[in-house]
Order: sequence, then C-alpha cells, then structure tokens
Amino acid sequence: MPPTLRPGGHVPSYLVEVYLSRPRTHDARALGERVRAAACELARDGVAVRYVRTTCLPDDETCFHLVEAASPADVEEVCRRARLAGARIVQAIEASRTRR
Repeated sequence: MPPTLRPGGHVPSYLVEVYLSRPRTHDARALGERVRAAACELARDGVAVRYVRTTCLPDDETCFHLVEAASPADVEEVCRRARLAGARIVQAIEASRTRR
C-alpha cells in the first residue's frame, strides 16, 4: 500500500538519521535492508509507509534512511522494528523533484 497523499498530492517524506562509526561503514547496506524489511512488513499490515533509500556519509559517521509515510509515528515504528537505536526523525522536503 503506498503512503497516503496529503492535500496538494505529495507524500510526506522523513529522513531517519543514525550514527554509524567509520569502522562500521560497511554495515550501511545491511542497515538499509533492515529498514526496507521493516517498512515492507508494516505495509503488509496496512500501514502507509515506503522505504526509499539509504545514504551513508562515512566522513560524518552518519547514515540516512529516506522513508515515505503518512506520519512520523509510522516512521518511528519502522525504526523500532529495524532496531535503529537513537534514530533522529525529521520531515524532509525533496527540493529537486520535478512537477508533472
């Protein structure tokens, strides 16, 4: 089930920020898979949520996961299921997206 559209036709996006030490940079792909799996599991349960991508910044020891969801609470549940301790969740606006 795709995330619910908000007025104006856009899907809310959230950036999940987690600490990932330089020695663990190679774990970014596995973390992304956990987030994707958690989002898919929630979607199967009828929650409007979708994993988009994971980006790792090794020099900043930070990993970002982009998730589309109807609410930040849904993203919190994704993080809980993916076992992302200490995740910071903020709404994200895609400034480069072109309109159709």
